[in-house]
Amino acid sequence: MNSTPKIYLETYGCQMNVADSEVVLSVMNQAGFQRTDDMSQADVVLVNTCAVRDHAEERIYGRLGAFHAHKKAHPGVVIGVLGCMAERLRKNLMESESFVDLVVGPDEYRRLPQLVDNAFSGEKGIAVRLSRVENYDDIVPLRTDGISAWVSVMRGCDKFCTFCVVPFTRGRERSRSLAGVVREVELLAQQGFKEVSLLGQNVNSYRDGDHDFADLLAAVAQVDQEMRVRFMTSHPQDMSDKLIAIIAGQSNVCKYVHLPVQSGSDRILQLMNRTYSSDHYLKLLERIKRDIPGVSLSTDIIAGFPTETEEDHRMTLDLIRTAECDGAFTFKYSPRENTKAWHMGDDVPEEIKTRRLNEVIEIQRAISYKRNQEMIGQNVQVLVEDVSRKSAADLCGRTDTNKMVVFPRNGSSVGSYIQVAIQRANSATLFGSEISSN
Repeated sequence: MNSTPKIYLETYGCQMNVADSEVVLSVMNQAGFQRTDDMSQADVVLVNTCAVRDHAEERIYGRLGAFHAHKKAHPGVVIGVLGCMAERLRKNLMESESFVDLVVGPDEYRRLPQLVDNAFSGEKGIAVRLSRVENYDDIVPLRTDGISAWVSVMRGCDKFCTFCVVPFTRGRERSRSLAGVVREVELLAQQGFKEVSLLGQNVNSYRDGDHDFADLLAAVAQVDQEMRVRFMTSHPQDMSDKLIAIIAGQSNVCKYVHLPVQSGSDRILQLMNRTYSSDHYLKLLERIKRDIPGVSLSTDIIAGFPTETEEDHRMTLDLIRTAECDGAFTFKYSPRENTKAWHMGDDVPEEIKTRRLNEVIEIQRAISYKRNQEMIGQNVQVLVEDVSRKSAADLCGRTDTNKMVVFPRNGSSVGSYIQVAIQRANSATLFGSEISSN
């Protein structure tokens, strides 16, 4: 083993997993481990997993094959599986992937240093207990990116949507203290971060004593007026008028709301235990658009939920057309063990799921194209994030409404705010040129 042991960590899944990986790296750093991006140099190899859909688990099993080969070449290396998949499939992982030394759930990361030490001595470890209180409020995540930061403000979920494993893999809701979140954001501001995103499985059900999420959002916005503040993910039931007013009234709170609907059929929404109707959802969107001028909206859609009929599907397409969201994250239904939907049976054939999903995507793409075309001729503020993936001659960044903008390099640096004149657009991206400040 290296004199300073090294840890290699891969992360899959949602932004919550990214934030969790930063907590893991902080815990291990405090225990004397140094991060490396080179697996061949690592004494400990970890993968932080997602269990929301089959596809995510398939990708992770694929990576475990590579880890197995690495273990054969380096027998002393400790291999660990972390996160939601670890909690959900702990028995399978220990039995089918015998080279795995550790299986650690999302509420047990404080135990990692001891579990790793034990593993170096040949003792396999499993720690997947869910907690009613763990929120890692006192741990400062170890971050390497100095532009945007994910800040987890709560963990778990109490909604129990029938398709979702989160309450079983991440436990019940518990919130960090408002003061703790504000302290973390203050530190990020001092370190030069330009944007923070407040995260929770259902972030707008945040509660810290007398404080709700609107209070937290307002407090974070006051830390640094030059720092953008985003948040996700919201549940329509908890999107209050007070929260809408804070988004509208705070200049550095991004005018972007991700509000998953999942289906346009009230029957399917009821089977999903989503606790709102399609009419309630559409009226909520109307209120958001009215009270937050220029707001950008996105949603989630699941195609092929158990018992979904062509009529249910048509209602979803109708809702997408009426809602006119700027974007949508779309998925085929993926059955998850232990959920109520699992027991309903996966009765929509795969080819029908695929066809329905493609119809959803086609309609949403046309709406996204139309919404982006409306941006042509406008000047927008962009936070420069990186070099464009398609051309080293271009930079890319986002508007506060979460639209991706690509523009030619003109001396601007990553991490700066610039003004861009939008000249053309497709369904996913705006294209323009930087407006000179002279």
